[in-house]
Amino acid sequence: MHVAIAGNIGSGKTTLTRLLSKHFGWKPHYEDVENNPYLHSFYDDMQRWSFNLQVYFLNSRFRQVIEIRKSGKNIIQDRTIYEDAYIFAPNLHAMNLMSTRDFENYRSLFELMSSFLQAPDLLIYLRSSVSTLVEQIQQRGREYEESIRLDYLKLLNERYEAWIQKYTNGKLLIINVDDMDFNKAEDLSVVIEKINGEIHGLF
Repeated sequence: MHVAIAGNIGSGKTTLTRLLSKHFGWKPHYEDVENNPYLHSFYDDMQRWSFNLQVYFLNSRFRQVIEIRKSGKNIIQDRTIYEDAYIFAPNLHAMNLMSTRDFENYRSLFELMSSFLQAPDLLIYLRSSVSTLVEQIQQRGREYEESIRLDYLKLLNERYEAWIQKYTNGKLLIINVDDMDFNKAEDLSVVIEKINGEIHGLF
């Protein structure tokens, strides 16, 4: 079984992935942030590095999904390949931080790759307000995220909502994280209960 968690920067994907992995005994697949050779450069100069970063993520996540399906194990994945293609890359293009030539090249590559992909059995979307995102980004204190602008997060949120409203690739569970703290046992148990309800509907 393949469960994936989607959500904006700072919505709590990694924390929830870790906690659900421990609770259900699922193998976690995390976003490759620490070893990403483009991330720091991207936040320093988005226009110069946007295409390189998006292609790196596309390649990394495509490999991840192939491995997940080959493994035959129960896997929980932190962020999906769809988010890059439907949210981050188009947003960079719309903000003139990725050229039309690069964006069309990227989109063509994604369309080819996605024809070989199977969607997650369950997609969990973490819905969050910009103020909650900012608070959580500040709490984790990643140096390269300090320059993230509010308008950038707001535009990403709008794209997430538009994507989720049209998502039909598989089962979808939406969790509003504004009034939640996954590290609190009572909040986590609410999420686990909802996931159990969805999973039992898969069989």
